[in-house]
Amino acid sequence: MFRDGRKKNPELFQTVSEGLRKLYRTKLFPLEDAYRFHDFHSPALEDADFDNKPMVLLVGQYSTGKTTFIRHLMEQDFPGMRIGPEPTTDSFIAVMYGEQEGLVPGNALVVDPKKPFRKLNAFGNAFLNRFVCAQMPNPVLESISIIDTPGILSGEKQRISRGYDFAAVLEWFAERVDRIILLFDAHKLDISDEFSEVIRALKNHEDKMRVVLNKADQIGTQQLMRVYGALMWSLGKIVNTPEVIRVYIGSFWSQPLLVPDNRKLFEAEEQDLFRDIQSLPRNAALRKLNDLIKRARLAKVHAYIISALKREMPNMFGKENKKKELIANLGEIYLKVEKEYQISPGDFPNIIKMQEILSIHDFSKFQSMKPKLMDAVEDMLANDIAKLMTLVRQEESAMPSQLVEGGAFDGTSNGPFGHGYGEGASEGIDELEWVVARDKPTYDEIFYTLSPVNGKVSGAMAKKEMVKSKLPNTVLGKIWKLADVDRDGFLDNEEFALANHLIKVKLEGHELPVDLPYHLIPPSKRHQE
Repeated sequence: MFRDGRKKNPELFQTVSEGLRKLYRTKLFPLEDAYRFHDFHSPALEDADFDNKPMVLLVGQYSTGKTTFIRHLMEQDFPGMRIGPEPTTDSFIAVMYGEQEGLVPGNALVVDPKKPFRKLNAFGNAFLNRFVCAQMPNPVLESISIIDTPGILSGEKQRISRGYDFAAVLEWFAERVDRIILLFDAHKLDISDEFSEVIRALKNHEDKMRVVLNKADQIGTQQLMRVYGALMWSLGKIVNTPEVIRVYIGSFWSQPLLVPDNRKLFEAEEQDLFRDIQSLPRNAALRKLNDLIKRARLAKVHAYIISALKREMPNMFGKENKKKELIANLGEIYLKVEKEYQISPGDFPNIIKMQEILSIHDFSKFQSMKPKLMDAVEDMLANDIAKLMTLVRQEESAMPSQLVEGGAFDGTSNGPFGHGYGEGASEGIDELEWVVARDKPTYDEIFYTLSPVNGKVSGAMAKKEMVKSKLPNTVLGKIWKLADVDRDGFLDNEEFALANHLIKVKLEGHELPVDLPYHLIPPSKRHQE
C-alpha cells in the first residue's frame, strides 16, 4: 500500500528532512504511540527536529572553559554569558542565530514551533526556569547552534538541589545534537560522580562524542603527557567502547599561551577540531537518518518487551502481585525477547530505569503484539531508508565541504597565520628568492659526483642517491614526479636540488604537495608553466 502510494507521490523523497518527517509520522510514530514509548524513553519528534541546524552540545565540570570556548568560536560575547572560576553558568543556554540580539526564556521557547525544544516542557518549571535561548546575528550561528550547559558539580547535596533530572535533560539533548564535546581542565582532571553518571547517560551516542583537554598551555610537555594518559585511563573506565574517543588538546581562548612549548601541537589540534565542527552541516542529514534508525530499533525492542509483559498478565485476579513479580524478573523477560526475536543484548534499554518507570504504569492497559505496526517499521528500515540514503549522498555532494564560517573559523584560514603557512612545502611561499637556492651549493656537489651527461643525471643515477634517505619507494616516486618539472626523464642541477629539498621536507615530518607549488618551480622553468 505505502510503496504504491509513494510512486504516485514522489515528493515524499524530494528532500531528506521531508522524507524523514513523513516516514516518522506514518510508520514509526504509530508504533511508539501504541506501546507508550514516549513515557519510557524519549518524547515524540517534532517537525523542527528534522529541520533545525546542526547543534553542538558542550558538557563539562564547572570552570573547564565551556562558555569561554563558545566565545572563542564566535569571537563575540553572547547574551546571558557569565565566566568565572566558580560555577557561573547555572542554566542551559541555547546560543542560536537571530536578527535581533536578546534572550528568550525557557517557557516561551517550548511553545515556539520553529524551535526544536517544545518537548522539553516535560521536565517541568524547575528546568524551564534554568533554560534560555541567546539569539544574536553571528556568522558562525548561521550554520550551527551551540548548547552551553551548567557546570557539573560534585557531591550529592548539589546534585539534589538542581530540582530536575540533569542527566535526563542531557540525554534528551544528546539524542538531537550532532556533536557532543566533553571539556576537561588539564589542571583539575578528577571526574566527579555526577559527571560519570552524565557520561554513562550519553551511552549509545559515543559516535557523536569528542573530548577537549582545555587549558593545556598552563602545564609543561612532560606533565601534559601524564595528564593526557590519566584522562584516557579515566575515560576508558566510563565509556565502554572498543574505539578510543578523539581527544583534542589545546587552549581554547584568545589569551597568550602561558607555556608556549607545545604551540605547534595546539595549532594542529585546533585546526582538526575546527574541521570536525565545519563538517557538521554537510553530515547533518546523515546524522538525522542515523538517529532515526537508532530510535526505530529501540522502539521495536520496547514494543516486544511491553507486549511480552502484557502476555504474562492474568485476565482477572492477582494483577498487582503479577506486576511486581514481572518487574522483579524483568531480566528474564529480556532474555525471552532476545531469544525469540534474535535481538542483540546491546539494543535493550537500561533495566533499572525500565523497572522504575514500569512500577507506575498499569500493565492491563498495555497493548499486545500488533504485527501490522511492526511490519511498517520493518518496511521503513528495509526499503525506505535505503532510498533516503541515495538522496543523502546527493544532498552532501551538492554542499560545500566547509560551511561554518566567521569567528575563529576565519582567523586562521588565510594569510601568514594559517596552519602550516611557511612550513614544509610552503616554506619560502612569500620570498622573492627561490627557497631551494639556500642549500643548492650542497646539492650541486652531490649532483656533480653522479657524472651528469649534458648537464643532466639519469633516473638510475638519481635513484642511487635518493634511496640513501631511506624513504619508501612510493614516496621517492612521488618526489621524482614533482621534481622532474620538464617531464624528460632526467634531472638537471635545479631539478636535482628540488628533489633533495622535497626529501628534506618529508624527513622533517611534513606532507608532500599534490602538485608542485609555483614558488618551488625552478626559476629557469617558470616560463614553461
